[in-house]
Amino acid sequence: MDRRSFLATGAAAATAALARPALAQSERQRVLRFVPYSDLTVLDPIWTTADVVRDHGYLIYDTLYGTDGAYQPQPQLAEGHVFEQDGKICTITLRAGPTFHDGQPIRARDVVASLQRWMAVAPMGQTLNSVLDELSALDDRRIRFRLKRPFPLLIQTLAQPIAPVPFIMPERVARTDPSKQLTDTTGSGPFRFKRDEYRPGNIAAYERFAAYQPTPAGGSGLTAGPKVAQFDRIEWRIIPDAATAAAALQQGEVDWFSDPPAEILELVRRSRDLAVSRMDLLPLVCVMRWNQLVPPFDSKAMRQALLPAIDQADFVMAAAGTDPDNFATGTGMFPAGSPMASDAGLEPLQGPRDLNKAKRLLKEAGYDGQLVRLIGPTDTVTTAALTQVAADLLRRLGLNLDAALTDSGTVVQRRRSMQPLDKGGWSVGCWAFPGLWFINPATHILLRGNGRDAWFGWPTAPRLEALRDQWMEATDLAAQKRIAREIQVVAMDELPCIPLGCVYRSTAMRRDLKDRVVGMPLFWNIRRA
Repeated sequence: MDRRSFLATGAAAATAALARPALAQSERQRVLRFVPYSDLTVLDPIWTTADVVRDHGYLIYDTLYGTDGAYQPQPQLAEGHVFEQDGKICTITLRAGPTFHDGQPIRARDVVASLQRWMAVAPMGQTLNSVLDELSALDDRRIRFRLKRPFPLLIQTLAQPIAPVPFIMPERVARTDPSKQLTDTTGSGPFRFKRDEYRPGNIAAYERFAAYQPTPAGGSGLTAGPKVAQFDRIEWRIIPDAATAAAALQQGEVDWFSDPPAEILELVRRSRDLAVSRMDLLPLVCVMRWNQLVPPFDSKAMRQALLPAIDQADFVMAAAGTDPDNFATGTGMFPAGSPMASDAGLEPLQGPRDLNKAKRLLKEAGYDGQLVRLIGPTDTVTTAALTQVAADLLRRLGLNLDAALTDSGTVVQRRRSMQPLDKGGWSVGCWAFPGLWFINPATHILLRGNGRDAWFGWPTAPRLEALRDQWMEATDLAAQKRIAREIQVVAMDELPCIPLGCVYRSTAMRRDLKDRVVGMPLFWNIRRA
Protein backbone atom coordinates (compact mmCIF):
# COMPACT_ATOMS: atom_id res chain seq x y z
CA MET A 1 0.00 0.00 0.00
CA ASP A 2 1.43 3.43 -0.92
CA ARG A 3 1.70 6.24 1.61
CA ARG A 4 -1.27 8.21 0.31
CA SER A 5 -3.59 5.18 0.46
CA PHE A 6 -2.36 4.38 3.94
CA LEU A 7 -3.17 7.89 5.14
CA ALA A 8 -6.60 7.81 3.59
CA THR A 9 -7.33 4.45 5.25
CA GLY A 10 -6.03 5.77 8.58
CA ALA A 11 -8.26 8.82 8.31
CA ALA A 12 -11.33 6.66 7.67
CA ALA A 13 -10.56 4.43 10.64
CA ALA A 14 -10.01 7.44 12.85
CA THR A 15 -13.35 8.89 11.73
CA ALA A 16 -15.17 5.78 12.88
CA ALA A 17 -13.38 5.82 16.20
CA LEU A 18 -14.23 9.48 16.83
CA ALA A 19 -17.83 9.38 15.66
CA ARG A 20 -20.41 10.76 18.10
CA PRO A 21 -23.58 12.86 17.83
CA ALA A 22 -23.08 16.23 16.17
CA LEU A 23 -22.55 19.18 18.44
CA ALA A 24 -25.64 21.19 19.20
CA GLN A 25 -25.74 24.43 17.25
CA SER A 26 -25.55 26.52 20.40
CA GLU A 27 -22.43 24.68 21.54
CA ARG A 28 -20.82 25.12 18.13
CA GLN A 29 -21.31 28.87 18.43
CA ARG A 30 -19.78 28.93 21.91
CA VAL A 31 -16.84 26.52 21.59
CA LEU A 32 -13.82 26.45 19.27
CA ARG A 33 -11.82 23.21 19.23
CA PHE A 34 -8.22 23.45 18.04
CA VAL A 35 -5.44 20.91 17.44
CA PRO A 36 -2.04 22.51 18.21
CA TYR A 37 1.14 21.42 16.49
CA SER A 38 2.40 19.78 19.69
CA ASP A 39 1.42 19.02 23.25
CA LEU A 40 1.34 21.86 25.76
CA THR A 41 3.67 20.60 28.50
CA VAL A 42 4.98 24.00 29.70
CA LEU A 43 2.70 26.85 30.82
CA ASP A 44 5.29 29.60 31.32
CA PRO A 45 5.83 31.67 28.12
CA ILE A 46 8.89 33.41 29.57
CA TRP A 47 10.66 30.19 30.59
CA THR A 48 10.65 28.80 27.03
CA THR A 49 10.59 30.09 23.46
CA ALA A 50 8.44 27.18 22.18
CA ASP A 51 5.76 28.44 19.77
CA VAL A 52 3.01 26.39 21.34
CA VAL A 53 3.68 28.08 24.71
CA ARG A 54 3.75 31.52 23.05
CA ASP A 55 0.33 30.74 21.50
CA HIS A 56 -0.96 29.69 24.92
CA GLY A 57 0.46 32.94 26.32
CA TYR A 58 -1.45 35.11 23.86
CA LEU A 59 -4.69 33.51 24.98
CA ILE A 60 -4.28 34.40 28.65
CA TYR A 61 -1.98 37.44 28.75
CA ASP A 62 -1.99 40.92 27.26
CA THR A 63 0.94 43.19 26.42
CA LEU A 64 1.71 46.88 26.67
CA TYR A 65 1.87 47.16 22.87
CA GLY A 66 1.03 44.92 19.94
CA THR A 67 2.46 44.71 16.42
CA ASP A 68 0.11 45.34 13.49
CA GLY A 69 0.09 43.78 10.03
CA ALA A 70 2.60 46.40 8.81
CA TYR A 71 4.97 45.47 11.69
CA GLN A 72 4.32 48.76 13.50
CA PRO A 73 3.68 49.01 17.29
CA GLN A 74 0.20 49.87 18.54
CA PRO A 75 -1.06 50.36 22.14
CA GLN A 76 -2.68 47.48 24.00
CA LEU A 77 -2.60 47.89 27.80
CA ALA A 78 -0.75 51.16 27.22
CA GLU A 79 -2.72 54.34 26.68
CA GLY A 80 0.32 56.09 25.23
CA HIS A 81 3.90 57.18 25.84
CA VAL A 82 6.09 60.27 25.93
CA PHE A 83 9.83 60.58 25.26
CA GLU A 84 11.81 63.31 27.03
CA GLN A 85 15.43 64.45 27.44
CA ASP A 86 16.39 63.62 23.86
CA GLY A 87 14.95 60.14 24.09
CA LYS A 88 16.64 59.10 27.34
CA ILE A 89 13.41 59.06 29.36
CA CYS A 90 10.22 57.33 28.27
CA THR A 91 7.06 57.43 30.36
CA ILE A 92 4.25 55.00 29.47
CA THR A 93 0.74 55.52 30.83
CA LEU A 94 -1.53 52.49 31.30
CA ARG A 95 -5.19 52.47 30.29
CA ALA A 96 -7.61 52.86 33.18
CA GLY A 97 -9.86 49.87 33.79
CA PRO A 98 -8.11 46.61 32.70
CA THR A 99 -7.86 43.94 35.40
CA PHE A 100 -6.19 40.61 35.91
CA HIS A 101 -8.25 37.43 35.94
CA ASP A 102 -8.44 37.59 39.74
CA GLY A 103 -10.18 40.97 39.55
CA GLN A 104 -7.20 43.03 40.69
CA PRO A 105 -6.41 46.13 38.62
CA ILE A 106 -3.35 46.04 36.38
CA ARG A 107 -0.93 48.48 38.01
CA ALA A 108 2.41 49.92 36.98
CA ARG A 109 4.28 47.79 39.52
CA ASP A 110 2.85 44.64 37.88
CA VAL A 111 4.18 45.86 34.54
CA VAL A 112 7.62 46.64 35.99
CA ALA A 113 7.94 43.19 37.54
CA SER A 114 6.74 41.50 34.35
CA LEU A 115 9.22 43.39 32.18
CA GLN A 116 12.09 42.72 34.58
CA ARG A 117 11.47 38.96 34.41
CA TRP A 118 11.21 39.13 30.62
CA MET A 119 14.38 41.23 30.26
CA ALA A 120 16.35 38.60 32.13
CA VAL A 121 15.88 36.01 29.37
CA ALA A 122 14.60 37.57 26.12
CA PRO A 123 17.36 38.64 23.68
CA MET A 124 15.79 42.01 22.94
CA GLY A 125 14.92 42.37 26.61
CA GLN A 126 18.57 41.82 27.48
CA THR A 127 19.54 44.46 24.94
CA LEU A 128 17.07 46.91 26.46
CA ASN A 129 18.33 46.11 29.94
CA SER A 130 21.90 46.86 28.87
CA VAL A 131 20.98 50.51 28.11
CA LEU A 132 18.64 50.88 31.09
CA ASP A 133 19.54 52.92 34.15
CA GLU A 134 16.21 52.43 35.87
CA LEU A 135 12.72 51.03 35.30
CA SER A 136 10.24 52.24 37.89
CA ALA A 137 6.55 52.69 38.69
CA LEU A 138 5.80 56.38 39.20
CA ASP A 139 2.28 55.62 40.41
CA ASP A 140 -0.43 53.04 39.64
CA ARG A 141 -0.70 54.02 35.97
CA ARG A 142 2.74 55.27 34.90
CA ILE A 143 6.02 53.46 34.35
CA ARG A 144 9.27 55.19 33.49
CA PHE A 145 12.30 54.00 31.53
CA ARG A 146 15.42 56.00 32.37
CA LEU A 147 18.00 55.13 29.70
CA LYS A 148 21.77 55.52 29.54
CA ARG A 149 21.40 56.61 25.93
CA PRO A 150 18.51 56.88 23.45
CA PHE A 151 17.08 53.52 22.39
CA PRO A 152 14.93 54.15 19.29
CA LEU A 153 13.60 50.58 19.25
CA LEU A 154 12.07 50.75 22.76
CA ILE A 155 8.39 50.72 21.80
CA GLN A 156 8.96 48.20 18.98
CA THR A 157 10.74 45.99 21.51
CA LEU A 158 7.80 46.11 23.92
CA ALA A 159 5.48 45.25 21.01
CA GLN A 160 7.51 42.31 19.72
CA PRO A 161 5.34 39.27 18.84
CA ILE A 162 8.21 36.80 19.09
CA ALA A 163 8.89 34.53 22.04
CA PRO A 164 9.55 35.24 24.77
CA VAL A 165 6.83 37.89 24.50
CA PRO A 166 6.72 40.62 27.21
CA PHE A 167 3.41 39.44 28.63
CA ILE A 168 1.98 41.30 31.64
CA MET A 169 1.39 39.25 34.80
CA PRO A 170 0.55 40.11 38.43
CA GLU A 171 3.57 41.29 40.39
CA ARG A 172 3.44 38.25 42.71
CA VAL A 173 3.67 35.95 39.68
CA ALA A 174 6.28 37.96 37.82
CA ARG A 175 8.61 37.87 40.81
CA THR A 176 9.19 34.16 40.08
CA ASP A 177 12.82 33.41 39.21
CA PRO A 178 12.92 33.28 35.38
CA SER A 179 14.90 30.03 35.58
CA LYS A 180 11.90 28.42 37.33
CA GLN A 181 8.52 27.73 35.75
CA LEU A 182 5.42 29.60 36.85
CA THR A 183 2.73 27.71 38.73
CA ASP A 184 0.20 30.58 38.90
CA THR A 185 -1.48 31.21 35.52
CA THR A 186 -3.44 34.32 36.51
CA GLY A 187 -3.40 36.40 33.35
CA SER A 188 -4.39 39.72 31.81
CA GLY A 189 -5.71 38.60 28.43
CA PRO A 190 -9.05 37.83 26.75
CA PHE A 191 -9.21 34.20 27.98
CA ARG A 192 -8.74 32.53 31.34
CA PHE A 193 -6.80 29.25 31.59
CA LYS A 194 -8.83 26.38 33.06
CA ARG A 195 -6.12 24.83 35.22
CA ASP A 196 -8.62 22.36 36.73
CA GLU A 197 -9.25 20.84 33.27
CA TYR A 198 -5.63 20.78 32.07
CA ARG A 199 -4.48 17.28 31.09
CA PRO A 200 -1.11 17.18 29.26
CA GLY A 201 -1.39 14.88 26.28
CA ASN A 202 -5.15 15.36 26.18
CA ILE A 203 -6.66 18.83 26.64
CA ALA A 204 -5.99 22.44 27.56
CA ALA A 205 -9.10 24.60 27.97
CA TYR A 206 -9.71 28.35 28.15
CA GLU A 207 -12.83 30.37 28.94
CA ARG A 208 -13.67 33.90 27.87
CA PHE A 209 -12.70 36.48 30.49
CA ALA A 210 -15.88 38.56 30.70
CA ALA A 211 -14.14 41.54 32.35
CA TYR A 212 -11.49 41.88 29.62
CA GLN A 213 -11.44 45.33 28.02
CA PRO A 214 -10.12 45.38 24.42
CA THR A 215 -7.98 48.36 23.50
CA PRO A 216 -9.79 51.28 21.87
CA ALA A 217 -6.62 52.09 19.90
CA GLY A 218 -6.29 51.66 16.18
CA GLY A 219 -4.26 49.17 14.25
CA SER A 220 -5.13 45.65 13.17
CA GLY A 221 -3.45 42.42 12.24
CA LEU A 222 -1.02 40.24 14.16
CA THR A 223 -1.19 41.24 17.85
CA ALA A 224 -2.56 44.79 17.43
CA GLY A 225 -6.06 46.21 17.63
CA PRO A 226 -9.03 45.16 19.78
CA LYS A 227 -8.85 41.53 20.92
CA VAL A 228 -12.49 40.46 20.90
CA ALA A 229 -13.28 36.97 22.17
CA GLN A 230 -16.05 35.61 19.92
CA PHE A 231 -16.14 32.19 21.64
CA ASP A 232 -16.98 31.47 25.26
CA ARG A 233 -14.57 28.57 25.33
CA ILE A 234 -11.42 27.45 23.50
CA GLU A 235 -10.35 23.81 23.70
CA TRP A 236 -6.94 22.59 22.62
CA ARG A 237 -7.25 18.92 21.74
CA ILE A 238 -3.92 17.08 21.70
CA ILE A 239 -4.01 14.62 18.79
CA PRO A 240 -0.44 13.55 17.91
CA ASP A 241 -1.42 11.45 14.89
CA ALA A 242 -2.00 13.68 11.87
CA ALA A 243 -4.44 11.30 10.15
CA THR A 244 -6.57 11.12 13.29
CA ALA A 245 -6.55 14.90 13.62
CA ALA A 246 -7.55 15.29 9.96
CA ALA A 247 -10.42 12.85 10.40
CA ALA A 248 -11.63 14.76 13.44
CA LEU A 249 -11.53 17.97 11.40
CA GLN A 250 -13.48 16.41 8.53
CA GLN A 251 -16.17 15.14 10.89
CA GLY A 252 -16.51 18.42 12.77
CA GLU A 253 -15.10 16.99 16.00
CA VAL A 254 -12.52 19.78 15.90
CA ASP A 255 -12.62 23.10 14.06
CA TRP A 256 -8.99 23.93 13.39
CA PHE A 257 -5.89 21.80 12.72
CA SER A 258 -2.88 24.03 13.23
CA ASP A 259 -0.13 22.47 11.16
CA PRO A 260 -1.07 19.48 8.95
CA PRO A 261 1.73 17.74 7.01
CA ALA A 262 1.79 18.07 3.24
CA GLU A 263 0.16 14.71 2.52
CA ILE A 264 -2.70 15.46 4.93
CA LEU A 265 -3.26 18.84 3.27
CA GLU A 266 -3.91 16.97 0.01
CA LEU A 267 -6.80 15.15 1.71
CA VAL A 268 -8.13 18.27 3.40
CA ARG A 269 -8.28 20.26 0.16
CA ARG A 270 -10.73 17.72 -1.29
CA SER A 271 -13.39 18.56 1.29
CA ARG A 272 -15.90 21.29 0.49
CA ASP A 273 -16.35 21.91 4.23
CA LEU A 274 -12.70 22.70 4.92
CA ALA A 275 -10.35 25.53 3.95
CA VAL A 276 -6.56 25.62 3.72
CA SER A 277 -4.60 28.88 3.99
CA ARG A 278 -1.15 30.10 4.89
CA MET A 279 -0.68 30.40 8.61
CA ASP A 280 1.97 33.12 8.64
CA LEU A 281 2.92 36.36 6.91
CA LEU A 282 6.51 35.11 6.51
CA PRO A 283 7.83 31.55 6.07
CA LEU A 284 9.41 29.45 8.78
CA VAL A 285 13.20 29.68 8.85
CA CYS A 286 14.74 26.21 9.19
CA VAL A 287 18.16 25.81 10.78
CA MET A 288 20.67 23.32 12.13
CA ARG A 289 21.92 24.57 15.49
CA TRP A 290 24.96 23.43 17.44
CA ASN A 291 25.74 23.26 21.13
CA GLN A 292 29.01 25.18 21.13
CA LEU A 293 29.79 24.46 24.78
CA VAL A 294 30.70 20.81 24.18
CA PRO A 295 32.81 18.91 21.61
CA PRO A 296 32.85 18.34 18.72
CA PHE A 297 30.95 21.41 17.47
CA ASP A 298 32.70 23.81 19.81
CA SER A 299 35.21 23.81 16.91
CA LYS A 300 34.39 26.22 14.07
CA ALA A 301 36.26 23.98 11.63
CA MET A 302 33.97 21.10 12.59
CA ARG A 303 30.88 23.22 11.99
CA GLN A 304 32.17 24.47 8.66
CA ALA A 305 33.06 20.94 7.54
CA LEU A 306 29.37 20.08 7.15
CA LEU A 307 28.60 22.89 4.69
CA PRO A 308 29.49 20.99 1.47
CA ALA A 309 27.01 18.25 2.42
CA ILE A 310 24.03 20.49 3.22
CA ASP A 311 21.34 20.52 0.52
CA GLN A 312 18.53 22.83 1.58
CA ALA A 313 16.11 21.16 -0.84
CA ASP A 314 16.47 17.82 1.00
CA PHE A 315 15.38 19.43 4.24
CA VAL A 316 12.51 21.66 3.10
CA MET A 317 10.95 19.08 0.78
CA ALA A 318 10.94 16.56 3.61
CA ALA A 319 9.06 19.11 5.70
CA ALA A 320 6.74 20.66 3.09
CA GLY A 321 6.46 18.25 0.16
CA THR A 322 7.59 18.78 -3.41
CA ASP A 323 5.31 21.68 -4.35
CA PRO A 324 7.70 24.65 -4.80
CA ASP A 325 4.99 27.03 -3.58
CA ASN A 326 5.46 25.54 -0.12
CA PHE A 327 9.17 26.24 0.37
CA ALA A 328 12.15 28.39 -0.60
CA THR A 329 15.80 27.40 -1.04
CA GLY A 330 18.92 29.48 -1.51
CA THR A 331 18.00 31.37 1.65
CA GLY A 332 20.19 32.65 4.45
CA MET A 333 19.74 33.79 8.02
CA PHE A 334 16.68 35.98 7.31
CA PRO A 335 13.29 34.78 6.01
CA ALA A 336 12.65 34.79 2.29
CA GLY A 337 10.83 37.95 1.25
CA SER A 338 11.82 39.98 4.31
CA PRO A 339 13.64 43.33 4.02
CA MET A 340 16.98 42.04 5.38
CA ALA A 341 17.14 38.87 3.26
CA SER A 342 20.09 38.56 0.85
CA ASP A 343 22.50 36.05 -0.69
CA ALA A 344 25.56 37.52 1.06
CA GLY A 345 28.00 34.85 2.23
CA LEU A 346 25.93 31.91 0.96
CA GLU A 347 28.52 30.56 -1.50
CA PRO A 348 29.30 27.50 0.71
CA LEU A 349 25.69 26.37 0.29
CA GLN A 350 25.62 26.84 -3.48
CA GLY A 351 26.71 24.57 -6.30
CA PRO A 352 26.89 20.74 -6.34
CA ARG A 353 26.87 19.07 -2.93
CA ASP A 354 29.91 16.97 -2.07
CA LEU A 355 29.62 14.38 0.71
CA ASN A 356 33.21 13.21 0.26
CA LYS A 357 34.54 16.74 0.64
CA ALA A 358 32.59 17.10 3.88
CA LYS A 359 34.08 13.82 5.16
CA ARG A 360 37.58 15.04 4.30
CA LEU A 361 37.01 18.37 6.06
CA LEU A 362 35.71 16.58 9.15
CA LYS A 363 38.89 14.52 9.31
CA GLU A 364 41.07 17.60 8.79
CA ALA A 365 39.16 19.34 11.58
CA GLY A 366 40.19 16.54 13.94
CA TYR A 367 37.06 14.43 14.17
CA ASP A 368 38.04 11.00 15.51
CA GLY A 369 34.78 9.31 16.44
CA GLN A 370 33.49 11.49 19.28
CA LEU A 371 29.85 10.95 20.18
CA VAL A 372 27.40 13.35 18.51
CA ARG A 373 23.95 13.54 20.09
CA LEU A 374 21.15 14.83 17.88
CA ILE A 375 18.03 15.90 19.76
CA GLY A 376 14.67 16.42 18.07
CA PRO A 377 10.94 15.84 18.36
CA THR A 378 8.84 13.09 16.86
CA ASP A 379 5.49 14.88 17.23
CA THR A 380 5.94 18.20 15.39
CA VAL A 381 5.62 17.99 11.63
CA THR A 382 8.26 20.38 10.30
CA THR A 383 10.92 19.96 12.97
CA ALA A 384 10.56 16.18 13.01
CA ALA A 385 11.10 16.04 9.24
CA LEU A 386 14.19 18.26 9.44
CA THR A 387 15.58 16.11 12.23
CA GLN A 388 15.12 12.89 10.28
CA VAL A 389 17.01 14.31 7.29
CA ALA A 390 19.78 15.52 9.61
CA ALA A 391 20.06 12.11 11.25
CA ASP A 392 20.43 10.41 7.88
CA LEU A 393 23.03 12.94 6.71
CA LEU A 394 25.14 12.76 9.87
CA ARG A 395 25.19 8.98 9.69
CA ARG A 396 26.27 9.08 6.02
CA LEU A 397 29.08 11.43 7.01
CA GLY A 398 30.36 8.76 9.37
CA LEU A 399 29.65 10.54 12.64
CA ASN A 400 29.17 8.48 15.80
CA LEU A 401 25.53 9.48 16.10
CA ASP A 402 23.14 9.10 19.00
CA ALA A 403 19.71 10.20 17.72
CA ALA A 404 17.77 11.10 20.87
CA LEU A 405 14.32 11.61 19.37
CA THR A 406 11.33 12.06 21.66
CA ASP A 407 8.26 14.26 22.20
CA SER A 408 8.61 18.01 21.78
CA GLY A 409 7.93 18.72 25.45
CA THR A 410 10.93 16.64 26.44
CA VAL A 411 13.08 18.29 23.77
CA VAL A 412 12.10 21.76 25.04
CA GLN A 413 13.31 20.71 28.48
CA ARG A 414 16.44 18.92 27.30
CA ARG A 415 17.80 21.64 25.04
CA ARG A 416 18.31 23.84 28.10
CA SER A 417 21.06 21.53 29.36
CA MET A 418 24.63 22.88 29.29
CA GLN A 419 25.97 19.58 30.60
CA PRO A 420 28.44 17.36 28.70
CA LEU A 421 27.04 14.44 26.72
CA ASP A 422 27.78 11.88 29.43
CA LYS A 423 25.50 13.88 31.73
CA GLY A 424 22.58 14.19 29.35
CA GLY A 425 23.75 17.09 27.17
CA TRP A 426 23.32 17.43 23.43
CA SER A 427 25.36 18.29 20.32
CA VAL A 428 23.02 19.42 17.55
CA GLY A 429 19.35 19.95 16.73
CA CYS A 430 17.17 21.21 13.89
CA TRP A 431 14.50 23.85 14.44
CA ALA A 432 11.95 25.81 12.44
CA PHE A 433 11.32 29.36 13.63
CA PRO A 434 8.54 31.77 12.64
CA GLY A 435 9.82 34.30 10.13
CA LEU A 436 8.79 37.17 12.42
CA TRP A 437 11.46 36.06 14.87
CA PHE A 438 14.17 36.61 12.29
CA ILE A 439 12.89 39.66 10.43
CA ASN A 440 15.90 41.73 11.52
CA PRO A 441 19.15 41.39 13.52
CA ALA A 442 17.59 42.93 16.62
CA THR A 443 15.06 40.12 17.05
CA HIS A 444 17.10 37.29 15.50
CA ILE A 445 17.90 35.11 18.51
CA LEU A 446 20.30 32.86 16.60
CA LEU A 447 22.49 35.76 15.54
CA ARG A 448 23.46 36.59 19.10
CA GLY A 449 27.05 35.77 20.03
CA ASN A 450 26.84 36.49 23.75
CA GLY A 451 27.88 33.06 25.04
CA ARG A 452 25.88 31.63 27.91
CA ASP A 453 23.33 34.44 27.63
CA ALA A 454 22.53 33.45 24.05
CA TRP A 455 19.74 31.13 22.90
CA PHE A 456 20.32 27.40 23.39
CA GLY A 457 23.61 26.54 21.70
CA TRP A 458 25.34 29.46 23.44
CA PRO A 459 27.80 30.68 20.76
CA THR A 460 30.42 33.31 21.52
CA ALA A 461 30.92 35.60 18.52
CA PRO A 462 32.00 39.18 19.36
CA ARG A 463 31.88 40.21 15.69
CA LEU A 464 28.17 39.38 15.53
CA GLU A 465 27.48 41.32 18.70
CA ALA A 466 29.31 44.40 17.41
CA LEU A 467 27.50 44.36 14.07
CA ARG A 468 24.15 43.89 15.81
CA ASP A 469 24.83 47.02 17.87
CA GLN A 470 25.68 48.89 14.66
CA TRP A 471 22.45 47.75 13.04
CA MET A 472 20.35 49.06 15.93
CA GLU A 473 21.99 52.46 15.64
CA ALA A 474 21.48 52.71 11.86
CA THR A 475 19.22 55.58 10.90
CA ASP A 476 17.91 54.46 7.50
CA LEU A 477 16.84 51.29 5.70
CA ALA A 478 19.77 51.30 3.28
CA ALA A 479 22.27 51.28 6.15
CA GLN A 480 20.32 48.55 7.92
CA LYS A 481 20.37 46.36 4.81
CA ARG A 482 24.11 46.90 4.33
CA ILE A 483 24.88 45.92 7.92
CA ALA A 484 22.52 42.94 7.70
CA ARG A 485 24.54 41.66 4.73
CA GLU A 486 27.73 41.99 6.77
CA ILE A 487 26.07 40.13 9.63
CA GLN A 488 25.13 37.26 7.35
CA VAL A 489 28.67 37.03 5.96
CA VAL A 490 30.09 36.82 9.49
CA ALA A 491 27.40 34.33 10.53
CA MET A 492 28.24 32.05 7.61
CA ASP A 493 31.83 32.05 8.86
CA GLU A 494 31.16 31.66 12.58
CA LEU A 495 28.16 29.36 11.95
CA PRO A 496 25.99 29.78 15.04
CA CYS A 497 23.64 27.75 12.82
CA ILE A 498 23.33 26.55 9.22
CA PRO A 499 20.29 27.85 7.29
CA LEU A 500 18.32 24.93 5.84
CA GLY A 501 15.80 26.88 3.74
CA CYS A 502 12.33 28.26 4.42
CA VAL A 503 8.92 26.58 4.67
CA TYR A 504 5.54 28.23 4.17
CA ARG A 505 3.28 26.83 6.86
CA SER A 506 -0.35 26.04 6.01
CA THR A 507 -3.26 25.62 8.36
CA ALA A 508 -6.65 23.91 7.92
CA MET A 509 -10.01 24.77 9.46
CA ARG A 510 -13.74 24.39 9.04
CA ARG A 511 -14.94 26.70 6.27
CA ASP A 512 -17.52 28.37 8.52
CA LEU A 513 -14.77 30.02 10.58
CA LYS A 514 -14.16 33.62 9.58
CA ASP A 515 -11.88 36.56 10.41
CA ARG A 516 -8.83 34.58 11.53
CA VAL A 517 -5.89 36.86 12.33
CA VAL A 518 -3.05 35.82 9.99
CA GLY A 519 0.36 35.41 11.58
CA MET A 520 0.19 32.58 14.14
CA PRO A 521 -2.56 30.67 15.96
CA LEU A 522 -4.44 33.61 17.53
CA PHE A 523 -7.88 33.20 19.05
CA TRP A 524 -9.42 36.66 19.23
CA ASN A 525 -11.74 38.02 16.49
CA ILE A 526 -12.11 34.59 14.85
CA ARG A 527 -15.79 33.68 14.71
CA ARG A 528 -18.19 31.15 13.31
CA ALA A 529 -20.32 32.45 10.45
